[in-house]
Amino acid sequence: MNYTEVRFFIEPYEEYISDLLAEELGEIGFDSFVPTEESLDAYILETAFDESKLISLLTDFPFEVSIEYKVTQIESKNWNEEWEKNFFEPIVIGNDCVIHSSFHKDVPKAKYDIVIDPKMAFGTGHHETTSLVIGELLKMDLEDKTLLDMGCGTAVLAILAAMRGAKGILAIDIDTWCTDNSIENIAINKIDGIEVKLGGAELLNGLHFDIVLANINRNILLADMEQYAACLSSGGELYMSGFYKEDIPLIEAEANRNGLKLISFNEKNNWVVVKTVKEL
Repeated sequence: MNYTEVRFFIEPYEEYISDLLAEELGEIGFDSFVPTEESLDAYILETAFDESKLISLLTDFPFEVSIEYKVTQIESKNWNEEWEKNFFEPIVIGNDCVIHSSFHKDVPKAKYDIVIDPKMAFGTGHHETTSLVIGELLKMDLEDKTLLDMGCGTAVLAILAAMRGAKGILAIDIDTWCTDNSIENIAINKIDGIEVKLGGAELLNGLHFDIVLANINRNILLADMEQYAACLSSGGELYMSGFYKEDIPLIEAEANRNGLKLISFNEKNNWVVVKTVKEL
């Protein structure tokens, strides 16, 4: 598959503005992002690129910054090589979990050692939302719990959940790059018991889980929360991330409409993860 690369030059540059731009680009079909020292490089399937939607997004962008962009048509790349060149360093989360790629050497020792070769999929653990959900997973009692990883990306969350004792894990993503990469990463880590499916919330009918993880974006969470709640066991827990602290009231209101109670949230650079519980 061929991709379109759009390189965005933001002036003045701020990391949170780059993150917000990436979030909004995700809503018009962009599926991978590589931050550099001078730009945000975003990728979308060549057949899905619509420049009129991009221009509309930039016209309505909610910050007074200058954003110039350059469009390049590219063929499929060695994305592991791209990540190796662009800031994918091993990371340690909670002093218990290290995430690294197969090309890394001298990796720190940790209780949970996860190998992720990201290719085009999002979710190495570097982004605040992924690391926030990982922090929640490290606190949970997952032994023999059934778990759904919605918007699985690289499957890093599903892999850690399996390492911590979860059973009957389902990982779902709408992107074939993500599902293919998830299957590869699950195999690299020699993990059993994770099923990977291509699709969206329509796949959840008739399924039930003790724990649901949904690290996506605000609009999709609001649209699909009813399905997440429906597939949760009574007293089950739904963890959601991919949005900002100021979005919590919207998320909580929709949670309440679906029989979910907001229990807590954690924040990192204004990104948050919220814990909700399905009321008995």
